[in-house]
Amino acid sequence: MPRPRQCRRVGKLPQATYYKPRGVPLRLLECVELTLDELEAVRLADLVGLYQEEAAAKMNVSRQTFGRIVEVAHKKIADALVHGKALSIQGGIVEVAGPGGAARCPRGHGGFGPRRGRCHRRGQV
Repeated sequence: MPRPRQCRRVGKLPQATYYKPRGVPLRLLECVELTLDELEAVRLADLVGLYQEEAAAKMNVSRQTFGRIVEVAHKKIADALVHGKALSIQGGIVEVAGPGGAARCPRGHGGFGPRRGRCHRRGQV
């Protein structure tokens, strides 16, 4: 049985959650789902231009995990662009960084008490 996924830290939630080719109704398109942590990894690596080690520290994951996240995200984005699919941004177990760098998980996994800023699972997710 694989180890449960830990929360990954993201800077903020995206303003837009769907991207699709113009002129084609969404109901007619196949959809590729990009998770919030994958979007954050692409933002840190490609938009901000951080090295993987720095970006991994910001997301609270190892450098190897960050590399895998970015690789999967790039493949999903390329698939959506090349094959004319819709791109949906949602899901993933993440904690959202608030003012001052404090993080709180939007899925109610904790974020308060003596271990503030960390996401903790409660029961099944």
